[in-house]
Amino acid sequence: MRLVEIPKPNGGKRPLGIPSVTDRIAQQAAVMYMDPSLDPVFHPDSYAYRPNRSAHDAIAKARSRCFQYAWVLDMDISKFFDTIDHELLMRAVRLHVTERWVLLYIGRWLKVPYQLADGRQVERTMGVPQGSVIGPVLANLFLHYVFDKWMQIHHSDIPFERYADDTI
Repeated sequence: MRLVEIPKPNGGKRPLGIPSVTDRIAQQAAVMYMDPSLDPVFHPDSYAYRPNRSAHDAIAKARSRCFQYAWVLDMDISKFFDTIDHELLMRAVRLHVTERWVLLYIGRWLKVPYQLADGRQVERTMGVPQGSVIGPVLANLFLHYVFDKWMQIHHSDIPFERYADDTI
C-alpha cells in the first residue's frame, strides 16, 4: 500500500494509503459482500459511507434537533483512522462476517505496510488506511461498537448524528 500525504487545512498532513488496483477490486468485492448484512445493524443516525445517506442528511437531522436542547457537543476523534485497534476491529468483523476469504483478506489489508516514495516500508500495527475501499466500512463498524452501541447502552436519552468520526 503506497503512502501519500496530503495537506490538511490546519497545516498538518493526512496520510492516505493507496492500494494496488487488484487490492482495490478485492476490497470492493469484500465491501459488496459485507454491506447488505452490516448496513441494517448500523445506528439510524450514522450517516457516513452508507447507501442512500450523506453528510447533508446528518446536517439536516442535527438542524431538526438543534432547538430541542440547551447544549450541543461537537466531537471529532483525533487521528481516528490511524489509531483503530486491529484486534478490536477484527472482533467486530467476526461478529458479522463468516466467509473465510473475507476475514483472511481484511486481516492482511490491516497489516500491510505502507510503502514510501523512496521504496522504504513502514510497518503498521494499528489503523485503517484512509484511501482504501474497505477502510470506511471498517471504520463505521468499529465506531458502531465503540461509540453508537456505548451511547445506546449508557446514554440512550441523548440523540446524536455521526458522520464517520465526527459527531454532534
